[in-house]
This record gives sequence, C-alpha cells and structure tokens, in this order.
Amino acid sequence: MSERDAFDRILVSLHEATLDDAHWSETSALIDEACGTKGNYLIHCAGNSNDDIRFFLTRFLFRGQRNEEWERMYFDIYHALDERIPRVRRLPDSQLVHVTDLYTDEEFKTSVAYNEALSVGQSQNSLNVRLDGPNGSRIVWVIADPVDGNGWSFARTKRIQRLLPHLRHYITIRQALAEAGALGASLTGLLRQCGIGTIQLDKRARITAATDGVRSLLLEGDCLYDQDGFLNARSPRDDAVLQQLLARALPPFARQGIGGSMIACGVNGPPGLMVHVSPVGHGESDFGASHIAALVLVVEPAGLTRIDPALLEATLSLTPTESQVAFSLAEGKSVRDIATLMSRSENTIRWHVRQIYDKHGISRAVELVRLVLSVAGSAHTGH
Repeated sequence: MSERDAFDRILVSLHEATLDDAHWSETSALIDEACGTKGNYLIHCAGNSNDDIRFFLTRFLFRGQRNEEWERMYFDIYHALDERIPRVRRLPDSQLVHVTDLYTDEEFKTSVAYNEALSVGQSQNSLNVRLDGPNGSRIVWVIADPVDGNGWSFARTKRIQRLLPHLRHYITIRQALAEAGALGASLTGLLRQCGIGTIQLDKRARITAATDGVRSLLLEGDCLYDQDGFLNARSPRDDAVLQQLLARALPPFARQGIGGSMIACGVNGPPGLMVHVSPVGHGESDFGASHIAALVLVVEPAGLTRIDPALLEATLSLTPTESQVAFSLAEGKSVRDIATLMSRSENTIRWHVRQIYDKHGISRAVELVRLVLSVAGSAHTGH
C-alpha cells in the first residue's frame, strides 16, 4: 500500500470516528501501522493545573486496543506525579517534542512517572504534542515508542505532523456535537437534531438536506445562503474561505477529502456562525455514499453570551455569584480564570462550584456544563 493510500485510509476512519466513537480504535490502529509505533494516547481537556483540570476525552490505545485499566491507573496514580504535564501545557501549538526533552537529567533517575508509568506505557521514547482545542481547551497526543530500532526518522515524524490538523478537526467536530447533545448520533439522527444545524452535501457540493433551523438561516441569508442549491457565505471574504473548505472536503477524482472549520460573519459583523465542514467516510451507509459526501455543521458560538446569568439564577436556583461561576465554566474558563475575573480566590470559586454541585446532585464539571447548555437551549427555542 502506498503512503498516500495509507493516509487516506486514516482520514476515512477519522471521519467515521467523528460520528461513532467505536471507530477510534480502528483509526488509532491505522495510525500505528502507518507510523510504525506501538500505540498512541489522546487526551482532550481544559484547566491550568491538576486542581481544576477537566477531561473531555481520554483514549490510551496499544495497536488499536484500548487499555482502560491502565488508563485509570495512570490518572489515579501517576498523572499528579508526572513532571512533564505542566511542561506539555506550555508547549507551542503543534510542536512535536521528544519525551526526553520534558524531563531533567535528575528526573530520569528519580521520576516515578518516567521510570514506571512510561515504561509500562511503552512511551519512554515517545513524541508528545499539544494542540489548541475549541473554547480554550487543549488536545494532548502522545505517540508511543517506534516498533523498530530506527528511531524517529524524518519521514516518520512528517507523517505524524501531517495528521495534526485532522486530529484537531476531529476533536473540534466532536466537541461541537457534544455541546449540542448530538454526540454519537448517526447522520439520520443529526438531520433530526434540533440543537445543531446540519447541512448535507453530495459529491458536487449541492445541498441535499438540512435541518429546519439551518434552512431558516439560509432563507434569512444574513450569514449563509443557498444559491441555486449551493452553499455560500454572505461576506465575499468568508465565501472565499468557505468555497476553499468545500473544495478541500470534496476533491475530484475520488480522492479523500480534508475537513476544516471557519467562522462566517453576518452582514452586521460579529457574532457569526461556526461552520465545520467534514467529508463523510466511504463506509457511511445512512444515506449511501452516492448521496452524501460531506457534512456541514453550523454552530452559533455566541449562543451562551445571549443568556442573562439572571436566567441561570432563576432556572437553576443559584445565587448571583453561583450563576456567574456556572456561566463562566460553561464558556470554558478555568477556576483560575474565574477567580481573576471575579477578584476572588481560587478556593472561594471552588467552594461555589461545590455548592452548585450539591444543589443539583452532580459531581463533574462536564455535567454542570450540560446543565447550563440545557438552559441555553430552552432559552433559544423559547421552551
């Protein structure tokens, strides 16, 4: 198999994993095979310290096999001890770094994380990278040791570097689906989903179907519009970017498409719409590969800003301070960010978070975010 064919297989699998988490195991295995590595570990999280970190996704796989027991052990025992973690947080976006550059000479002798955890995880010769994620979050990807003794050749690292924008796009789409309550939905389910705008395109980029909310947006034409069955952006500058995204997602000659994202502004300027264009994998069967070739997700990134914190206060029975904390957490801010914003100590903010948890019988930040988003959805639909 040629390198291009191997890369295209990874992209197809990655697109399928966007709509079905079960495909990530296959995607991870294909990456290991193409790059000659023993495994790879994907983490999507937010927060600036171990005290306020929030995990949205963790996947530790060895040649396509997820080891959830080892995953739990790492986060329960080693994560807080791992000296490289704060250094990874500070890495420039998309810069591949060898693991040996993330520990000091003394730590190679004394670090429990390096000598125990990374040994078990077959990653003492790994590459580590941090990517900027949606809403201030970050994506951490660890590519485990090579299977042979050839080390990290230029060709091997180049393959990994080429995958980074696609990995970021996968997480971005996944997060947009999660925030809309549509994670794991099939294409049929997305078409019926009220919380997210969905447009389906055929291989010629013609619109074949769209949710009611998006159809209304297209009819209004303030930001996006339908011109003779084709999707366009109102701003000439935005339309040039959109058409480029569509061309990349739907290339000619049966080549594998590439996903991408943009913000399209209306005629009155910001706020605009977040537009995610994602090719549909060849294996998708909801509508048949001959009928749908790309999926366009339309999200209103400013949806939360239209919610008066007083609405959260009234709807969720919160104090004014608690409603502001809940609102800020849902925006993706960390405890430290909120403490600075509100001129309070981090311990005070954590106390308010615990009060909110107790009132609603929840225990995780992600549950609180879903609660706030449910209020956002009700306000937006008028229910």
